[in-house]
Amino acid sequence: MQNFKLHSSYIKRHWLLDRNVTFLNHASFGACPRPVLEVQTRLRSQLENEPLRFFGREWEPLLDNSRKKLAEFVGADAEDLVFLPNATTGVNAVLRSLKFSPDDELLTTNHEYNACCNALMFVASRVNARVVVADVPFPIESPEQVIQAVLAKVSSRTRLVLLDHVTSQTGLIFPIQQLVKKLQSLNIDVLVDGAHAPGMLPLNLQVIGADYYTGNCHKWLCAPKGAAFLFVKRDKQSRIRPLTISHGANSTFTHKSRFQLEFDWMGTDDPTAYICVGEAIQFMDSLLPGGWNELMQRNHDLVLQARQIVCETLDMMPPCPENMIGSMATLLAPASLSANYTYISLHDELFDKYGIEVQVVPWHQQPKLLIRISAQIYNTLDQYYRLAKAIQEIIKKAEYC
Repeated sequence: MQNFKLHSSYIKRHWLLDRNVTFLNHASFGACPRPVLEVQTRLRSQLENEPLRFFGREWEPLLDNSRKKLAEFVGADAEDLVFLPNATTGVNAVLRSLKFSPDDELLTTNHEYNACCNALMFVASRVNARVVVADVPFPIESPEQVIQAVLAKVSSRTRLVLLDHVTSQTGLIFPIQQLVKKLQSLNIDVLVDGAHAPGMLPLNLQVIGADYYTGNCHKWLCAPKGAAFLFVKRDKQSRIRPLTISHGANSTFTHKSRFQLEFDWMGTDDPTAYICVGEAIQFMDSLLPGGWNELMQRNHDLVLQARQIVCETLDMMPPCPENMIGSMATLLAPASLSANYTYISLHDELFDKYGIEVQVVPWHQQPKLLIRISAQIYNTLDQYYRLAKAIQEIIKKAEYC
């Protein structure tokens, strides 16, 4: 068993997290380490010291350098990447750019992130296209069930498939590479919502082969809030436009593609989160001798042990195989909790009474509530024992009432 406590005792000083809170929800918004925030503070001072010089001369080389480091990290050409504030914006940019007709079907799954489902429904409703939802089971026994569920809903009218790489509610790694290959063989474009993947999983976007892939940098990569990216295959870039049309639409510059000219400048904003992505990649790589590979494996091993602790304490069965988990794991809430709590009230009791910050997720099937735990390098096993004990106490109280 790894000594997770030893790893984390000296690591925690790099984060601003409240020491009085057991923080087990890195997945929702991430947590940016102090050294990266310090770089961002210096960049903001540089910006405000001479705004005209910064935006006229300095920001673009800084942005391109960060983009180059990100491209290397995710296995893509820098020319195929643009920065965005979050993955939801990336999904919207693609969906709002593509043209659909009333005969088209847009396919997704019942695990897709709510915000992105809303974007899909909005785009479909404007032209009376149909949104089709593949029912992926949870609990689940194998990645093959995901492939079967998605392919079973494909028809001759399917124009686009929106898929999570790592599902938000259920924490499942979908077999994206296999799905992309099968769908593209049917001439169907694939948009991957990879919000949780960068920094959780080794990525090679060229190998994955999706037409469109968007991912957050503020979650597992630990960049500042407001940093994400959109990857678009070179032959499809001309049809993808940003949500905000600005100077890039008729720029006479030729040193970049129209795709990057439009997305890189959508109006005055603070670009320092984007510029810090390269810094975050380098900093997180420095924390363990094995760099990113060791960090991702360490977080995976930790969340598996954490899941085992909670399951054994509450006499539960894990709802998915280990190979479908990255750095977060979702468990079914016991029936007594679902009967007596909403996702908000259970979350609040865990936080207010026990000082535990963990994600409680509403689910559309029984048991109606899910509990999602995260594992980042600052977490330790004793924190998950604390969570298991707290849930056990809440269950006893619910059963008594």
